[in-house]
Amino acid sequence: MSNKNQNKGLGRGLDALLSNAGQDSGIRHDNSSSPLTSIKEIELSQIIPNPFQPRSEFDRQKLQELADSIKQLGVIQPITVKKISVGRYQIISGERRFRASGIAGLSTIPAYVKEVDEDSMLEMALVENIQREDLDAIDIAISFQRLIDECHLTQEALSPRVGKNRATIANYLRLLKLPPKIQMAIKSGALTMGHAKAILSMDKEDAQIRLAERVVSEGLSVRETEALAQKPAAATPKKESQPAVAVPQAAQSVGDIFGKYFSGKISVKPKRNGGDIVLHYKNLEQLNVLLKALKEHNLQ
Repeated sequence: MSNKNQNKGLGRGLDALLSNAGQDSGIRHDNSSSPLTSIKEIELSQIIPNPFQPRSEFDRQKLQELADSIKQLGVIQPITVKKISVGRYQIISGERRFRASGIAGLSTIPAYVKEVDEDSMLEMALVENIQREDLDAIDIAISFQRLIDECHLTQEALSPRVGKNRATIANYLRLLKLPPKIQMAIKSGALTMGHAKAILSMDKEDAQIRLAERVVSEGLSVRETEALAQKPAAATPKKESQPAVAVPQAAQSVGDIFGKYFSGKISVKPKRNGGDIVLHYKNLEQLNVLLKALKEHNLQ
């Protein structure tokens, strides 16, 4: 091959390469006889979201970034839909691309059309979303639980479908046993999966919440969290002990005076500013004796 031919494809830039991507990808459109590679351009208005969508939230900033990319390059990866009636389709996977396409102002989107029942549709949607890197640990755990409950799968049967071993699946499912407050901290990214596993080693819910709050407020590492989880008392920061306040002589003298006439218990409790002298009486007779003494000494 001559140098001229070798250099023919060089220097064209990314735009040129992307413009030929459809030609080189091997993907065929409506005129294809193969249902596995057939793609159809569908009006966005004909598509409805997937009711089985496991993703509970879509990051607006990331959606906008994807929309900006779609404006420049188009939808690179087609979505997958199910035909539910004439001119009506339901998303199986790709809702994020569908939403971003709307933001980008597109009127149509490329899509694979599959014939699936609701059980298969749910499983496909859940499994497809589990593979996404930006799905948080709680949403993954919820998806695992839905696959088990609604698709009637065991953890063993689930493992090959999602590409996770059984121990990993079990660890995710355990997250759903945490208090809602901690689950929200995991969803927001304030707590990691490692933090959560350490917190789960504690039995009492209130202790779990205290430790989680301390992890967030102090920015503790997973190792530090594990160490605190082994010592539950340490999960709550100790209050600094206050130095004892000496009983002033005047307060002690007043207590002694009352003690001459009052048979009940007298407590003198000094504070940094002022203090309390408390008379503890068991019956009214004790108070009457004190009142009589005060009258006799003109102290009333």
